[in-house]
Order: sequence, then structure tokens, then C-alpha cells
Amino acid sequence: VRLVESGGGFMQAGGSLSLSCTASGFYSLGTMGWYRRAPWNRRELGAIIDAGGSTDIGDSVKGRFTISRDNAKKTVYLQMNILKPEDTGVYLCYANGRATWEEVDDDLWGQGTQVTVSS
Repeated sequence: VRLVESGGGFMQAGGSLSLSCTASGFYSLGTMGWYRRAPWNRRELGAIIDAGGSTDIGDSVKGRFTISRDNAKKTVYLQMNILKPEDTGVYLCYANGRATWEEVDDDLWGQGTQVTVSS
């Protein structure tokens, strides 16, 4: 199983960036989404979306970030608008699923992609 992230980069405050993450090797795929790496090895919720399209958006990005997914492409997208300097960080793609029908669902994390927002 594998998660391949793309997008991110550098943007001035008020601008927009988008991220995408494609899953491969999964037998079944559940919730996908994005977290931002936080101090002390924590992860701060950006946004997640389940296979049915229900979403959970982090309080700090609510109203500015939008998450969507294409189940056929096994891809999740994060549209980040009205970016703020405090949005800066490494964004980690997340997926919950299994590689074979015999396994149980497990969490998988991508390598992360850098987002830098200047003031």
C-alpha cells in the first residue's frame, strides 16, 4: 500500500494552494485526508473525508479549506484558500484501509509535503 502526495509549495498570505494524494495497493479504502505535523510528534487535523463523502474539518481551517475525493481514482484533494502564515507546515496524507481482504483496516501515512505561507 502506498500514498503519493503532490502539491503544496510556497504562497503569500491570502493565496491558495492545493494538495492531492493518490492511494495504491489498497483492497479497500475508507477515510482519507490531511493532517499537519505539529510539535511533539503530534498531528493536527486538517480535513478528512470518508468513502461516502462525509467530512470533518479542523477548527483552524474551517471555512477556508475544502476536502474532496474521487473514489474511482482513490485520490483525495485539499483546496486551501485564504492561506495564513500559521498554515505553514508539513501536510501528511492519511488513509485508512487494508491491502487484502484477510487483513484488518489500518492507518497509513504519506511522507508529507511542505506548505509555506509568507506574511
